[in-house]
Formats: sequence, structure tokens, C-alpha cells
Amino acid sequence: MRLSTRSRYGLRALLDIALHEDERPVMLREIAEREGISKPYLEQLILALQAAGFVSSIRGKKGGFVLAKAPSEIPLIEVIRALERTFSFVDCIDNPQTCPRNVHCVTKKLWHRLKEALERELTGLTLQDLMEWT
Repeated sequence: MRLSTRSRYGLRALLDIALHEDERPVMLREIAEREGISKPYLEQLILALQAAGFVSSIRGKKGGFVLAKAPSEIPLIEVIRALERTFSFVDCIDNPQTCPRNVHCVTKKLWHRLKEALERELTGLTLQDLMEWT
């Protein structure tokens, strides 16, 4: 499985906010500079993170972004689900109609088990865990 830049950059942006919001709300420009993410792309990611309820915006001269929940209440699986179109190693797991061999596929069970294992791992990890790893 390969996660898209949406998940990789989105997680980095969320972690950046978590690590810097104690000072003041974090501005988009600051995240973009620190994380090496283009500002237009970062805007899209932040909108998705806002829609999922992970970040809030504060308007005004001293505005920016803050976490909408405590880092310990943000499971990484939910962040990735908010940012990814699909979450499988192969398309046929989430959309069986994509493969004509789906009914007789020998490896389908393997892909399904790997997806479940990864989901379990990511469900048990939170943004707080990432903060502690820095």
C-alpha cells in the first residue's frame, strides 16, 4: 500500500499544528514553510482536516489554526480516512467489481488481512503518540 501525499502531508501538517499551537494559532504560511508543502495544496488539506473536525480556524490578525480536539483524541486511522479516497492495498478489497477474478482470487484474503492489521495499528495510535516520538 502506498499512502498518497494527502495523508503524508496532512499528518505532518496536523502534527505541526499540535507541536506549535501552544505559542499561538499556527498560520498556514508557517506550516507550509516548516513542512515544505505548497500553500495551495496545504489549504486543501486543512479544509479536509477542518471538515473532519480535527482543526479549527481562528480569524483575525493573530489568527491561524488550532486543534479542535486533544491530540490523544485524534486516532491516526481517522485522519487518514479523512484524507484518502480509499484505504486498501488493492482496489478489489473496497470495490470488488473492479476485478473479474474477485470471486476466485487466492490472494484476496491476504490483502484483506493486511488491511485489517494496518487499520488495527493505526486505530491504536493517536496524534499524541506522534508528538511523543518527536
